[in-house]
Amino acid sequence: MSIRQDGRGEAAVIVEGLEKSFGSTRALDGIDFQVKRGTVLGLLGPNGAGKTTAVRILTTLLKPDAGRVEVAGIDVLAHPDQVRANIGLTGQNAAVDEILTGHENLVMFGQLYRLSLRSAKQRADELLERFDLSVAANRTLKTYSGGMRRRLDLAASLIVSPPVIFLDEPTTGLDPRSRNGMWEVIQDLVDDGTTVLLTTQYLEEADRLADNIVVVDHGRVIAEGTADQLKSQLGGERLAISVSSGTDLSLAERTLLEIAGSTGKVDGEVQIDADANQLTVPFAAGGRGLPDALRRLDAAGLELTDIALRRPTLDDVFLTLTGRTAEQEADASTEHAA
Repeated sequence: MSIRQDGRGEAAVIVEGLEKSFGSTRALDGIDFQVKRGTVLGLLGPNGAGKTTAVRILTTLLKPDAGRVEVAGIDVLAHPDQVRANIGLTGQNAAVDEILTGHENLVMFGQLYRLSLRSAKQRADELLERFDLSVAANRTLKTYSGGMRRRLDLAASLIVSPPVIFLDEPTTGLDPRSRNGMWEVIQDLVDDGTTVLLTTQYLEEADRLADNIVVVDHGRVIAEGTADQLKSQLGGERLAISVSSGTDLSLAERTLLEIAGSTGKVDGEVQIDADANQLTVPFAAGGRGLPDALRRLDAAGLELTDIALRRPTLDDVFLTLTGRTAEQEADASTEHAA
């Protein structure tokens, strides 16, 4: 089956009317999206929205109840073996073996892909070099840091240089330095022509890597577009203030709503980060309304430590669409895992 042509170019992944239920729970309710060849699609949504279920279907690990899926021009249901030969998958948990060395792990994956022992060793050496793991090649995985394990896991998914890679929250739990390293590796893959479907809880990650973003909730696509397109749908700037510790945040919230309402229609609620004593509200007046806002905040007796105007972020988009911030989703996921 040939890869479909659309207005955006060749689609490496096509999903049409995908449905999946687990008992009375409807995980996917007819989602549709495409991933252009050689690009990154960011698949975002709250916990339980259906992201991982979709990835499992696309990678042949789960059968849908209805719908059609093509990956690399191959029908996933009709030819799962062919699909598996054309994809790589890095899941939420590293799939490497802790009692083996980094080199042994990659050789093992190579042989599982039916490479000869010689070819598997050669490919392992190439990937260890590419992922900056050559020095640790002969150490067991027990001695690897979390970032090193994730890099090795991604390396394992590239043993046969697949044209399409699925990354299911690949940087969850990594420190900022390791996360940045993974982002560079992913960008290098795309620069070489690889197609990537990425699910993530980090909106900064989607903002940096994704050419296009699909937001799912309750098993349905609720928004799609580039990061800039999604942000522009929220309108103008945001007024963000930070207040001193001990400040009455409810008073700050009421004051901000009054300020925003007096300068134009308030499109959305005040977003409050109680831990950082920060509040943000849509602010139609922009820079021209800032002097009056300062006077009103001072008159209310609020002690500011910072004030700024900023453009909407992907977190604002996520909050508007789903009712929760991505940080809240990440915290909930961590608590559930614990």
